[in-house]
Amino acid sequence: MKRCFDFICSLIGVIILSPVLLIISILIVSDSPGGVFFRGVRVGKNGKDFRIFKFRSMRADCEGKGKWNVGDDDDRITKIGHFLRKTKVDELPQLFNVLIGDMSLVGPRPELRFYVEKYTNREMPILDLKPGITDWASMANFEQFKGFTAAVDPDEFYMECVRPLKIELQLYYRYHHNFFSDIYCIFYTVYKVVTHSQKLPKDIQKIVDEYSNGQQVNMGETV
Repeated sequence: MKRCFDFICSLIGVIILSPVLLIISILIVSDSPGGVFFRGVRVGKNGKDFRIFKFRSMRADCEGKGKWNVGDDDDRITKIGHFLRKTKVDELPQLFNVLIGDMSLVGPRPELRFYVEKYTNREMPILDLKPGITDWASMANFEQFKGFTAAVDPDEFYMECVRPLKIELQLYYRYHHNFFSDIYCIFYTVYKVVTHSQKLPKDIQKIVDEYSNGQQVNMGETV
């Protein structure tokens, strides 16, 4: 059922959004040299690599030539790229990944091989699922680019402040997801993008709070 739902919805999405996708494509190639799409390698289901579709928001061929995690002040970002990243519009081409079966609409966000190699045995079950365009970790870290911008080292900020909570929420999804929870996540994502609300569903907020309280305890013990 999930694959059928993904295929139909992504196909409808591509058709409906095709005028928008075309306009954005024109703006991208007019703004800077390079292609329309960024096609970086990510890790998918069962640990297999695939190439993700994103609208190119940075100068061509610059992934890995600097920090992996990018703040808004990174000079590799193009003029139109700032808008694409802040609004999450750069993620829309991943509908093509869903259409061909590399991704799902909802699932753990695809990760770089560099970070997957750091998975513990407890975290490996995340790879049992297809990666998704959205998930609860994305909702909890909706404006993480602000943290990357403020951080002295965005990669260190990701490892210490973003990734641990992201892993906990992805594990929660791994063991609790179902068809109806996926639909809820899709609608919640739309709500989040439109309103930029800080509110999260109760079960997700509980995980965030427990993680935050645990971090405070650990910091207290360190001091």
